Amino acid sequence: MLDTASTPATDVLANEAVLDVANIEVIYNHVILVLKGVSLSVPKGGITALLGGNGAGKTTTLKAISNLLHSERGEVTKGSIRYNGESTANLMPADLVKKGVIQVMEGRHCFEHLTIEENLMTGAYTRRDGRGKVSSDLEMVYNYFPRLKERRKSQAGYTSGGEQQMCAIGRALMSRPETVLLDEPSMGLAPQLVEEIFGIVKDLNEREGVTFLLAEQNTNVALRFAHYGYILESGRVVMDGPAAELRENPDVKEFYLGMSDEGRKSYRDVRSYRRRKRWLG
Repeated sequence: MLDTASTPATDVLANEAVLDVANIEVIYNHVILVLKGVSLSVPKGGITALLGGNGAGKTTTLKAISNLLHSERGEVTKGSIRYNGESTANLMPADLVKKGVIQVMEGRHCFEHLTIEENLMTGAYTRRDGRGKVSSDLEMVYNYFPRLKERRKSQAGYTSGGEQQMCAIGRALMSRPETVLLDEPSMGLAPQLVEEIFGIVKDLNEREGVTFLLAEQNTNVALRFAHYGYILESGRVVMDGPAAELRENPDVKEFYLGMSDEGRKSYRDVRSYRRRKRWLG
């Protein structure tokens, strides 16, 4: 990971793409079509948000990229995924980790019987660059997540949801990733903790040069921290653009931020959105 200064969003978006997803389709159990021609591009050193409600296809997209679909009887049947210009089609998930891509799964998935520090050290399992560098990175993780240092001897299963989310991100960082696929980091967390987690993601992006592709239902928070966003619905990308522009888009305001030109709208007012969204015809 490389130290970088804070970079304006326009400069980040001009960077070469580290990840290219081109028109992929994903089918589960040979019959259930989940993704229907999804395309996206992730610039090096950027934070890209993959937005949408439950069942939109966000997690499936991340698992397609990290090649974790096969364990769930899913497969990419069309399209291509390239990382640093190389097709990932024939790579195992462990191969992608070695190439710098790691996924932080939805629901955190810490090893409950291990301590926080033992969980973090499992992230360095594939490294072969010496104990000194691993120890240095452990201290780096503790600098970003001081709460983990306080709880480092505690069993992960007895820590809070926020601490487990921090542990899951810290464990990913211990593999020295270039790109982190972060799935629903805000799930089940109090608003204050969500802000803290996203603030740390921003710091990691700016100071360590980590590229993030994050799947998130909390559109409001994600668009404040991301450089670019894609909105998924029913397995399709229905809208994309720089995060600042999406925040000001009237449709995004109404259907995803609960706001309109007339002010905040209630769920009762917008629940018939599928009949009214212009992009769905």
